[in-house]
Amino acid sequence: MKKLALTLLLATAVMFGQQGQGKKGPASQAHVLTNAEFDDLLQHPDQILIIDVRRPDEITANGGFPVYLSIQNNQLAQSLAWIPKDRTIVTVSNHAARGGGAADILAKAGFKVAGTIGAQTYEQAGGKITHITAPPPNPNAKKE
Repeated sequence: MKKLALTLLLATAVMFGQQGQGKKGPASQAHVLTNAEFDDLLQHPDQILIIDVRRPDEITANGGFPVYLSIQNNQLAQSLAWIPKDRTIVTVSNHAARGGGAADILAKAGFKVAGTIGAQTYEQAGGKITHITAPPPNPNAKKE
């Protein structure tokens, strides 16, 4: 009887612990751009601003677009004052999830946001991105 009670207790604990898994926060309201839509925007570089919200190591590992502002999501709210408002903004992350959240923040702050795009998704669909090769470490650099 004790084994049965312990087994039921354990099964119940596992079941309740798994209920929250797989749930995400509210979906972004940002439009996820198609490759064609993004390519059209790129035809007017003087009218757009690309904000990449990925970490620098993600940009180095996965590639990105040749000209962009790098502002991670956790720094976006403090950076609003120096982001130009005269351009249409496209946010970038690997698969557009973080970019969508950033686009929502920017749109709520009054910026004109075209949408978001995932750099990896764009490349997988045939788009061309820039791959950055990190320079080798300088053997003569002084260690602090």
